[in-house]
Amino acid sequence: MPVREVLRLPERVLKLRSDELAGCTADELVADLIDTMRVSPACVGLAAPQIGVNQRVIVVDVTGHPKARTQHGLVCLIDPVVVDSSGGSVGREGCMSVPDLTARVARSKRVVVQGIDQHGAERVVVTDAFEARALQHEIDHLDGLLILDRVASLSTDVFRRKTYR
Repeated sequence: MPVREVLRLPERVLKLRSDELAGCTADELVADLIDTMRVSPACVGLAAPQIGVNQRVIVVDVTGHPKARTQHGLVCLIDPVVVDSSGGSVGREGCMSVPDLTARVARSKRVVVQGIDQHGAERVVVTDAFEARALQHEIDHLDGLLILDRVASLSTDVFRRKTYR
């Protein structure tokens, strides 16, 4: 499948709530998301709106990332929903759609996310720490939210990237 261009702000689709697939599979879209994520240095997740598709589909893979405590391998979810969450922490996040900035974002420490996998089966992911943060970040994209929408203060919680690989 082809590697797709990752859209950046101010692209309009990034600020829209994505449409549900309602039980349909999205084989080609999932494959494009995976391929695009894997060629992007340091990228641990991608959402369909980031490649211009207004559908509720995400992929996340934190395998081998130094901040990852819990790792479920490649997680592909259609119509994902956070069904439970607990705790809270503030952490620095980057985003392929806002490549020149990082931001301090508050997220739940532990989440339970439910959705449909790429094969059409129901999947529930119970996770914490970095993987939980990555899943919440990608689900935000499906609701038209970016890291800049989640900061407490644009003046104190947003930073220019020193390097972007």
